[in-house]
Amino acid sequence: MAFPTRHNDAPIGIFDSGVGGLSVLRHIQAQLPHEHLLYFADTAFAPYGGKPENVLIERVLGIGAFLVSRGAKALVVACNTATIAAVRILREHYPDMPIVGVEPGLKPGAAATRNGLVGVLATERTLAGEKFLLLRDQIVAATGARFLLQPCVGLADQIEFGEPGAPALDAMLERYIAPLLAQGADTLVLGCTHYPLVQASIEAVVRRHTDVEVALIDTGDAVARQLARLLDASKLLRGAGGQPSGLSGFTTASGEALRASFNTLLGQDPSVHEVEISLPQPGSTAQHI
Repeated sequence: MAFPTRHNDAPIGIFDSGVGGLSVLRHIQAQLPHEHLLYFADTAFAPYGGKPENVLIERVLGIGAFLVSRGAKALVVACNTATIAAVRILREHYPDMPIVGVEPGLKPGAAATRNGLVGVLATERTLAGEKFLLLRDQIVAATGARFLLQPCVGLADQIEFGEPGAPALDAMLERYIAPLLAQGADTLVLGCTHYPLVQASIEAVVRRHTDVEVALIDTGDAVARQLARLLDASKLLRGAGGQPSGLSGFTTASGEALRASFNTLLGQDPSVHEVEISLPQPGSTAQHI
């Protein structure tokens, strides 16, 4: 599929069902400080977890087309659910473009554990995904690690729409994390990009239940490193010269809410635009307004 000619100064498009992808964006900013970034929060269509796979595929293609139309030279699918459902098809649409997805950090979790017990916090769809289960089985065979899978129903939504530190969030974290610690997990994989945004609250729950050091695995750093490798291989890294790096936000919901999330979570105040993405018709790519 044809798309605009890419160049070093072009931006990187990053998208998620909401603000969870900001946990990935901050790693990208840390490792690639000179890059221009576009962040797309599909909050009006969230949560992704309950949507049929074919609908998610169409949605991802629509957002991808939106970001490419704005000059993106690379795409980061900063959502585990969207990655599992659609990253392969997105790559088929843009075969020459660097595209990075996210997945629960099972491999780093297996490397970090001392006793072989790794708790995995993720959405139901992620934990039931064929790609996830295949990866788990491969790592179990290679390392002997045991993965304790904990579906966290409603947690991403609570982080997205709830108040930081609210009792409802703390109760939910307690309900999902305590059983993993009781089974002896010494490593917790944060298998949704929303979860690192409340890492301090997760650490507080861990401290209430064990004196043992528990490693928390956030895969945002690995995503940023892989993006850097792909950009370098494609000779698309932006150098330090020229204009300072820029950041723009797009959302299918409230621009004011996304702007507040940028400020609260990252201490940044980029321009934010409200947009609409319509599902593509059969045989087309996407439409946007």
